[in-house]
Amino acid sequence: MLVPMETLTIEQLSSESGMTVRNIRAHRARGLLPAPEVRERVGYYGPEHVARLKLIQQMQADGFNLRAIQRLLEETQSKPEQLLNLREAVSVPFETEQPRVFTLQELLERFGEEADEQTLKRAQRIGLLTPLGEDRFEAPMPSLLDAAEEVVGRGVPLAHALTVVSKLQEQCKTIAREFVRLFLEDLWKPFAAAGYPQERWAEVTESIDRLRPLSSQALLASYQLTMTREVEEAFGREMGRITRGRR
Repeated sequence: MLVPMETLTIEQLSSESGMTVRNIRAHRARGLLPAPEVRERVGYYGPEHVARLKLIQQMQADGFNLRAIQRLLEETQSKPEQLLNLREAVSVPFETEQPRVFTLQELLERFGEEADEQTLKRAQRIGLLTPLGEDRFEAPMPSLLDAAEEVVGRGVPLAHALTVVSKLQEQCKTIAREFVRLFLEDLWKPFAAAGYPQERWAEVTESIDRLRPLSSQALLASYQLTMTREVEEAFGREMGRITRGRR
């Protein structure tokens, strides 16, 4: 039989949240958890208590101590559900690919003798591969390996391909920081300065949730335009060199 969420005793709240009764009482004493509704000398807890305990658990898992969590709740004066939604928007993975595991033999088959120990270590340093032990490696973004394999198959040395990947990652880090700064400066900080108004929580959370796909869309469009120009200019110079009879 399901117990209505609005009528949980502390023992039922403990079972629902996975937190001990002792810890629940400690959070109440600290002010992290509102007092229950008391009926006939029994305290009853509801959805807000469950959400608060979930938020506390998740933020502790993220490395925040109880004092920091209490300060966050007090400063924002937000509902736990709002902070949970915000945390989900911030922490949900953007990557759409599923990691793949390759054996050393499979990597050698794909890249040949160029996939020596030194090159594999370099691929690990730039995050292309993660060692799993027993000559097994995980590729967090298999499409990068696919791209590397294709350019190597067209005559580009693997070491050069890894250099390009490394430079690409550095440029992406710079671009990502600019987009994050844009949203922090123009959305989050004004929201905080206004005292975290309740009616704007959904709007701000949705904007942060849209940050990654919007930045990806803008980056792809800008890259396509820039790549077109660069290819035209580079090969235009090359064609000019040929027509002038220069080597």
